Amino acid sequence: MNRSGALPGGYMGRILVVDLDAGVIDEEVLPDAVYDEGLYGPGLASRMLLERIPPGADPMGADNILAFTPGLLTGTGCLFAGRWTVAGKSPLTGGWGDANCGGNFSPAIKQCGYDGIFFRGASDHPVYLDVRDGKAELRDAGRFWGMDTVETETLLAGGGKGKKPVVAAIGPAGEKRSLIAGIANDGGRMAARSGLGAVMGSKNLKALVLSGNRRVPVFDREAVKRLSKSCSRWVSLQIPLPAGPVMSRVGTLFRVMPLQAAQDGLFYNSLLRKWGTVSMNRASVEMGDAPVKNWAGSNEDYPFDRSRPIDPDVFRKTEVVRYHCYSCPLGCGAVSSLRGKFTRSHRPEYETVTAFGPLCLNTDGDSIFYINELLNRAGMDTISAGATVAFAMECLEQGILTKSDMDGIDLAWGNADAVIALLYRMIRREGIGDVLADGVKKAAERIGGGAGALAMHAGGQELPMHDGRNDPGFALHYAAEPAPGRHTTGAWLYYEMFQLWRKVPELPRPPLLYPKKSRYEGIPEKAAMAAACSKYMNVANSAGLCLFGLFLGAHRIPVFEWLNAVTGRERTATETMEIGKRTQTAKQRFNLRHGVALRSVTVPPRALGQPPQKRGANRNRTVDLEALKKEYWRAFGWDPETGAP
Repeated sequence: MNRSGALPGGYMGRILVVDLDAGVIDEEVLPDAVYDEGLYGPGLASRMLLERIPPGADPMGADNILAFTPGLLTGTGCLFAGRWTVAGKSPLTGGWGDANCGGNFSPAIKQCGYDGIFFRGASDHPVYLDVRDGKAELRDAGRFWGMDTVETETLLAGGGKGKKPVVAAIGPAGEKRSLIAGIANDGGRMAARSGLGAVMGSKNLKALVLSGNRRVPVFDREAVKRLSKSCSRWVSLQIPLPAGPVMSRVGTLFRVMPLQAAQDGLFYNSLLRKWGTVSMNRASVEMGDAPVKNWAGSNEDYPFDRSRPIDPDVFRKTEVVRYHCYSCPLGCGAVSSLRGKFTRSHRPEYETVTAFGPLCLNTDGDSIFYINELLNRAGMDTISAGATVAFAMECLEQGILTKSDMDGIDLAWGNADAVIALLYRMIRREGIGDVLADGVKKAAERIGGGAGALAMHAGGQELPMHDGRNDPGFALHYAAEPAPGRHTTGAWLYYEMFQLWRKVPELPRPPLLYPKKSRYEGIPEKAAMAAACSKYMNVANSAGLCLFGLFLGAHRIPVFEWLNAVTGRERTATETMEIGKRTQTAKQRFNLRHGVALRSVTVPPRALGQPPQKRGANRNRTVDLEALKKEYWRAFGWDPETGAP
């Protein structure tokens, strides 16, 4: 692979390839086509994994490749550019899998001089990759095997002189190959989805330890500074907000209003600055965005008087210090002070709170803090774990499981102690925990007896905590994305906040005020909006940008301008969106190559309003998912009947 032209800014020019079978580490120079096509991050990974993972490869076998990629804008002075992506064949879905994460791991990859680190094969004993001072080697990880993610990171990053290394590691869930295991960095920031922590465990790879001092090349640093300064002014703008309980009533207002106003991300930016993602805990329940009681309930099952323990002010009171991911001016995270076994923890995010709050009808706020830290240390996805617990609760309620099947655990709705007891069994794969440790699809297959109807997943991955009956865009992306069951790609709400039509004029511009019923109409236009979200998020993830920054709007966060200033290219926004389309197409081809039946990937009828709910915020609402999927595929230029590019 010879490079004929000058290296564009943002690129390091090479990748690290680790053969765990042979214990051999090589560097590869990236081909010119990678630069010409603008590939990076998950875009680069999608191209390489499509070419190098053979059809029919076992996701938990040696043929699977695990790719860790930083962002193209990471380390360049651009804001919000601290995200990294891990990708591989997902053991949950059997197709394309990736997980995106913040923290401080992304810049460490580039500072070591790489545009990605790729693992193939499997070691015959526990190992970790150590890269520092320009030297990469595999080291024995036997003494770390069995440790949680925080213990592992503390030991591997501690000691010695000079720059402190950065660590990404799996915990006991990944070691025991739980298919809902993730990968943690920075004390519990999780790349949680797609089950890639299990893939890492199957390779006997405990951790990556990185320390470097390479400078990331930038074509025009002055332009980057100027653009970042302008963006920073928007981030610092704080809209005055009332106390949490009053703010949460916004959800009630949204629920009762017959009209919907197009959302501007500046409002959400202010919420994040004050409370983080937990700002929407109660409001989301009220408006019908948060699923309740394993998606069978409504806001009436988790009313305002019961949701007080998850009020955003409750979480703010535990705050010890604000938490910023690398290059983030917003700081939507926090470290919380806890009582009991864990004294400090990353503040739970909205998804975790909802998964172990309204989804399980749990009103014990303290238990959610404990569960969050427990699962972060175990390296287990809180979304999938919460969905699995809610599934088991309903199985027990309906008599599909008995208390004896549950190892005597009284897993009644809202029983926080029982939830924690079950989670320990899932982490250790003990008894009923072994049945549930691989998520709801596998659990339903093992349990039988009608359990499949209660398993809330898309293509094998548990549904996130945003209800498509309230915003059909979520349901569409859950089913139609190459990595299904994900909430971080698109929705009608996201499209409104991205404001892409300001940069890509051919895209539709939503009205400022519209009837709520129109969210379920105009399917071709809605599908075009969804396709634009997918393309944009492929660009953003490849750049290493945070979704919350993107919510500021394309006219305030200069994504396209940053990319040109860093690389030296002069692509229009439309041309850059085509890079996102190529990445999406490569992921879809990956799924077809590995036998994923694209038409069969769907959302359970319950989550589509089939039949519609009789009460609550989402009553009488039904999503025509099949029509949306066809038009979404058509918007990409793919076969609308099969989804094949």
